[in-house]
Amino acid sequence: MADTEQAERLLGGHYRVLRQLNRGGFGDTYLAEDTHRFQELCVLREFNPQVPGKLAVDKAQSLFEREASILYQINHPQVPRFRELLRDETRLFLVQDYVEGPTYRELLSRRAYSESFSEAEVVQFLMQMLPLLQYLHSIGIVHRDISPDNLIQRNADGRPMLIDFGGVKQLVVNVRHQLGVAQPYQATDGTVTCLGTVGYAPEEQLESGQVSSATDLYALGMTALVLLTGKEPEDLYDDHRDRWLWPGQVEVSATLTAVLTRLVAHDPGDRYPSAGQAMAALNLAHPDPLSAAWSQPMPIRMQPMVPPPPEPPPEPIIPEPTLAVAPAAPPYPSMAYDPTATVAPPPRAVPVQKSSSGCWSALAGLLLTVGVAGGLWWWLDPLSQFAGDGTEAVSPGGSDAENPVLSEAERDRKQTLRDRAIALSVDQSYLTGLTDQIFYERNSNLQGTQLTDQPEDEPLRNQWDGIAAESLDLLEANLSTEARSRLGRYNPTDSDRWQRQVNARFVSSRALNDLADARFSQLFPGREANSGFVETPVDQIWFGLAQDQVNAMERGENLTEITFEPGAFNQQRSGNLNPGHGQIYILNLSAELLLRLNLQAPPGSTRLSLYLPVPTDELPYILADAEQNTWAGDLTQSGYYEVVVVSQGSTPIPYSLTVAVDNVSNDIINQPDPPAKEN
Repeated sequence: MADTEQAERLLGGHYRVLRQLNRGGFGDTYLAEDTHRFQELCVLREFNPQVPGKLAVDKAQSLFEREASILYQINHPQVPRFRELLRDETRLFLVQDYVEGPTYRELLSRRAYSESFSEAEVVQFLMQMLPLLQYLHSIGIVHRDISPDNLIQRNADGRPMLIDFGGVKQLVVNVRHQLGVAQPYQATDGTVTCLGTVGYAPEEQLESGQVSSATDLYALGMTALVLLTGKEPEDLYDDHRDRWLWPGQVEVSATLTAVLTRLVAHDPGDRYPSAGQAMAALNLAHPDPLSAAWSQPMPIRMQPMVPPPPEPPPEPIIPEPTLAVAPAAPPYPSMAYDPTATVAPPPRAVPVQKSSSGCWSALAGLLLTVGVAGGLWWWLDPLSQFAGDGTEAVSPGGSDAENPVLSEAERDRKQTLRDRAIALSVDQSYLTGLTDQIFYERNSNLQGTQLTDQPEDEPLRNQWDGIAAESLDLLEANLSTEARSRLGRYNPTDSDRWQRQVNARFVSSRALNDLADARFSQLFPGREANSGFVETPVDQIWFGLAQDQVNAMERGENLTEITFEPGAFNQQRSGNLNPGHGQIYILNLSAELLLRLNLQAPPGSTRLSLYLPVPTDELPYILADAEQNTWAGDLTQSGYYEVVVVSQGSTPIPYSLTVAVDNVSNDIINQPDPPAKEN
């Protein structure tokens, strides 16, 4: 069903389709909002029975409801809840909760060259996944398709969420088979299908369709190996010699090596009999207070990279394909992990250096990285902080504060930067990326080089630390603690959430962007705000500014509704605007009224915008960032109009806005549904 057709009406009477998430052989998937549940987001997975006639569809629905009954038994905070089976004419949709966050495939692909997940991160991942599998297997459910593409790191708490159950696809196959519908997924006897992702599914699943708890454990082990090595499954095994290659590609503890080896054993009988026994093998079954930090969610932040561009997705409207918003996971018991020994890899022709990132790299020290072609490596590798000649590359805070090669004054300065970043709730890896970006923009001749701890680089290190201090000054003065704490983790799904929040107040995303753009332009003159994407650390600041504007709107600080008392035909609002600040005024007016605006402010100090209740391709707005300060004309629509005033001055300015209308009515004017403001 076409997106436009879906969006024009409510599926099932209350689901409004927002966009298509992906296409698949079993049916398309859509992001929708439930108008009966305060526009809560959900996912509609279309099941296309491919049968003609109402009676055939009725039978398909009955069969699917019977086959899918077990899905509704799943009640786990790391699985999006299955809500209902929705019938819409000849289409069937399985409705699930929506989870905001990147897939683990996206997390891995956004890291810098040759950088993968650290051992600590992989152990953390297994600590959070094995209890989930133990729960699913205990109620007789096998996922069948665990892979980095089917795992989402939930933005709310950093926990992995398991999506796209292969069992759902199996249900579709079973129903189609019972209806006599031919399909490429059906085995010759019509009863066994070979579903699963090649490389992650074990041989017994791909060759004969046999699945069990051992199937999921194999796929989980392969997923962990891909995260650990950064290599695809086909690069981890030598078919000619019939042996694994990954032990020679990474250095990990003997405990983790043994666990991964057994998880991915070829013979199902050689794998762990259960997820619980795999947990015990990792020493996860016994609580240990010393491992409490590892048992907590550890977000692995997204960052830009500069590898060759990936193939374009079929639907470019989805920057972050996800499945969203299940209840937050309750804390799991602390569980211990004892990496007792390190297994050195055998000699190899091309060494593959193991990297770590996220909060573990912050603990080990921050690496001053290189900006390449406008992109930066935000998340850093503390094990490769060398300039190539044996000298150590340096950055603020972390281990550099104890670097004996540096002077005591420089070590103290770097420690001060680190302490200040912690006090301001600024992620130190993000601070390093932001400082890198500005440093290499100011020193373009140094692109491709790293600063060392040698005396000849001391002036550049001083400049670098000065930029870091300036950056902290800027963040402290212009962002709230909440916004600062999320720098490095903002993504386009945040924009989607803010849009829903402001739409509920009859404000468009265009008006919100005006406020954020004005603040951004005041802080970074001449730099274009990149509100649609998160490509550089500086872009993250725009998102932080937008976050604060949304919060201010919730408090009523930058949003005012103008109404007219009986007999009144004009209203005046006055105030002062600080540099880069702005105000939004909304008016509920009817079509055919004559509206007059008059803005009094110092010449050239403001920009004025006037937005329609429902923008169209022919008329997306009336005024947009206009230098003019007056406007008059007949209104063509009924609903909420937005007047946005932003300051372009370098000093605080006074302003006065006069709004006048003819034939004012105090009756409620067909208020538009807030989501109609989306633009």
